[in-house]
Amino acid sequence: MKHYDMKSYQKKIKHEMDDGRYQHTLGVMYTCAALAMRYEYDIQKAELAGLLHDCAKCIPNGKKLKLCEKHNIQMTETERRNPFLLHAKLGAFLAMEQYGVNDKEIISAILNHTTGKPNMSLLDKIVYVADYIEPRRSKAENLPEVRKMAFVDLDQTLYKILSDTLKYLDKGSGEIDNMTIKAYEYYRAKQEEKI
Repeated sequence: MKHYDMKSYQKKIKHEMDDGRYQHTLGVMYTCAALAMRYEYDIQKAELAGLLHDCAKCIPNGKKLKLCEKHNIQMTETERRNPFLLHAKLGAFLAMEQYGVNDKEIISAILNHTTGKPNMSLLDKIVYVADYIEPRRSKAENLPEVRKMAFVDLDQTLYKILSDTLKYLDKGSGEIDNMTIKAYEYYRAKQEEKI
């Protein structure tokens, strides 16, 4: 098992974020650790994925677009119209390039924490769910229910979060990324198999 110097990662990332985003990031990191304990996953890897999941979030949107173009990071038309969505792809790139992380599971979790994807790994699920339920979050619908569910059944939790997210976006709150729809359909089918 690789040892990560979490203090140096925290120190570095704190300089890349405003205080609110840094506090959210710490909340995600600690929530990832709690979920990792519950689901018997490597706690330190989960913490590092949580700490780095938003490492590109505070980069201005125009600069996100330019950096993705410069480094040949593929973008969908939805991402080009909504460059804030690029923070996951750009964050995965920066985790490798600026933070020296080359663990494929950690990179995947950063890459997929915004839209989700079908058949997510355990770490993908942990980071996606932790980002939604961390203690400073308060606006999402059904949050108390989702927080309890997260420690019982991750797939059911993913389905609930994806469903609630699509309902929210469908009300005109934002453009829906195609990968979110694919993830929703995958986890809906998994829930239907249980019935």
